[in-house]
Amino acid sequence: MSDLTPTPHNEAKYGEIADLVLMSGDPLRAEFIAGNWLSDVKEYNHVRGMLGYTGNYRGVRLSVQGHGMGIPSIGIYTYELFHFYGVNKIIRVGSAGGISPRIRLGDMVVAMNVCTDSAYMDQYRLPGVYLPGCSYELLNTIAVKAKEQGKEIQVGTVLASDIFYRNSMEVMEKWRDVGILGVEMESLALYANAVMAGKQALCITTVSDLPFTGEGLTAGERQKGFSEMIELALATIIF
Repeated sequence: MSDLTPTPHNEAKYGEIADLVLMSGDPLRAEFIAGNWLSDVKEYNHVRGMLGYTGNYRGVRLSVQGHGMGIPSIGIYTYELFHFYGVNKIIRVGSAGGISPRIRLGDMVVAMNVCTDSAYMDQYRLPGVYLPGCSYELLNTIAVKAKEQGKEIQVGTVLASDIFYRNSMEVMEKWRDVGILGVEMESLALYANAVMAGKQALCITTVSDLPFTGEGLTAGERQKGFSEMIELALATIIF
C-alpha cells in the first residue's frame, strides 16, 4: 500500500490517515469538523482543495476529508482510502432531498441500501441488478446511539443520482412511489467501493430540502442539523 501513496488526488503518505474516516462533500465542512471536534489536528491533504485532516476524538485517532460532489468524485477518494491508505471504516455526512411523504425538513436519513440512475455499477459486469448496502455493524450502532442521544433517524433506501437540476419531476415521482426516502449524489460509490474492498461504510444525511414542495432549511437550520449529525456520526464510528 505504501508504494501507492501519495496519489494524484491525495498528498498524504501511508500512515497519515486514520483507520476511521468521516467524509463530507464540502471540504470546508471537513475543516469545520476538524476544528471543532478533533484535537492535535494535522492537515494531510490540500490537493485540488479537497482538505483532509487527522486528529484525535476522545482518545481515538480519526481523519476527516472532503470527497467532492457526485459519484465519480467520491468514487475516486473512497477507493484510494480503502485500497491505498488502509482505511477500514468511512461514514459520509451530507445533505439530501426528501422524497418520501413521511420525510420532513431536518430529518436524518440513514441509507440502508442505494438505488441509482448512474452507470457506476456497470464496471462490475454483474448478471443482474445489485443494490449495495451499508455495514450492518455501523447501521446497528447508529440505531443504538441515536436512541441514547434521543435523536430520531429514518432508515431505508435512498437514490444516488447523477442529476441535480432536473427538467422534470416525473422520474422522481416514480422513485417516490417505490418507497425511496431521499435523493443524494454519492452513497452508491461509497457503498460499492466498501463492498468490493471488504470494508465498512455508512451514509448519514440531513434533509435540507423537499424537491416536491420547494421547501428548504435556512442557513442556521442547516448548521444546527449538520452539527447534530456530526455528533451522531462520531458516536457511531467511535464505540
